[in-house]
Amino acid sequence: MEIKVNKETCTGCNLCKKVCLYDAIEIVDGKAVINENCIFCGACIEVCKLNSIEITGLKEEQKDFSDYSGVCVYLEANGDRIADVGFELVSEGRKLADQLDVKLSAVAVGSSIEKSALEAFQYGLDKLYLIDSPVFSDNLDDIFAKALVQVITRYKPEIFLAGATWFGRTLIPKVAAILKTGLTADCTGLEIDKEKKILLQTRPTFGGNILATIITRNARPQMATVRPHVMEKKKIAQDKGDYKDRIEYIDIDEKNFKSKYKLLDTEKELNENINITDYDVIVSGGRGLGGSEKFSMLKELAGLLRGVVGASRAAVDSGWISYPHQVGQTGKTVNPKLYIACGISGAIQHLAGMQTSDIIIAINKDPNAPIFKVANYGIVGDIFEVVPMLIKRLKNKILLV
Repeated sequence: MEIKVNKETCTGCNLCKKVCLYDAIEIVDGKAVINENCIFCGACIEVCKLNSIEITGLKEEQKDFSDYSGVCVYLEANGDRIADVGFELVSEGRKLADQLDVKLSAVAVGSSIEKSALEAFQYGLDKLYLIDSPVFSDNLDDIFAKALVQVITRYKPEIFLAGATWFGRTLIPKVAAILKTGLTADCTGLEIDKEKKILLQTRPTFGGNILATIITRNARPQMATVRPHVMEKKKIAQDKGDYKDRIEYIDIDEKNFKSKYKLLDTEKELNENINITDYDVIVSGGRGLGGSEKFSMLKELAGLLRGVVGASRAAVDSGWISYPHQVGQTGKTVNPKLYIACGISGAIQHLAGMQTSDIIIAINKDPNAPIFKVANYGIVGDIFEVVPMLIKRLKNKILLV
């Protein structure tokens, strides 16, 4: 492999030298010259307007993946219950499987989880691989990884999806490393390239400032984790009660699933016990509130709407409200029926955590605030005037009823 400069077309414009991070390019006699510092990153190729630079001798390895087929979802369990993100991914996996004209399966690993796992069939599941054993009563990632690797190796799905939960972010990279395949973490979008029949995996990058679409070219399965509440959970079938013919029970030898870890104890988090993802209405405050005491106003509004208070990272970092309330890329991803953003400008990191809400109402005195681009309804005004008016109207309506 080598990198070459076409001396006939190169004008020595210096653009390639400016983008090179490795001091690998010099301008000699009005032409670009590449030295031994080059690591073949390709930055110079991208910036060259005359296409004067190219990498030669790079052969793309062609592999046969014809024995891989289908979409498979990992149904993560919390105790004896399947986490909602698993059902969300079954709904999304159904769409992907239909586009590829393949089967949709899921694998559930845990203890006493069969009853909860059966719910996945209501979201369009074709096949369930079930490993139900007391060995998996605690979320110890090493034995879960071994179980998932065995299922994936045996049934060879071309796409494997899991939730980007605290456990998924620990478990799934281990699975990908053992299988020697790629993994795109924290995806916010999944699509099928209709021409190439490959999975397009989109995720925020560079602090959420841009969205990158990634493909797994030379390995299978194509693996991705997706943040909870990013995908819509949609039932497409009623509970028929009997799915025995579509379940494959996988027996394991418990002696082969001994963890190198020992769980000493579990403790509940001492911080405020609240999960904002459980609410249909979220009233969020941002930097525009100006202080912690102002959140009492939002709490009153949220209470009238039977909702909960959320916050932007700026408000949490300022110490105005605790972290469990934070919405955004570094907080919770939420998908309520109603999201009211008060004094939130709408940085892309915050939008990544709430833009899939059914209805978004934005209140901001800046008419050019980015939050208005995703809002269904926008109110340009002072939140300290608008919110009290909303509270008053809601109280009057409640009293009239």
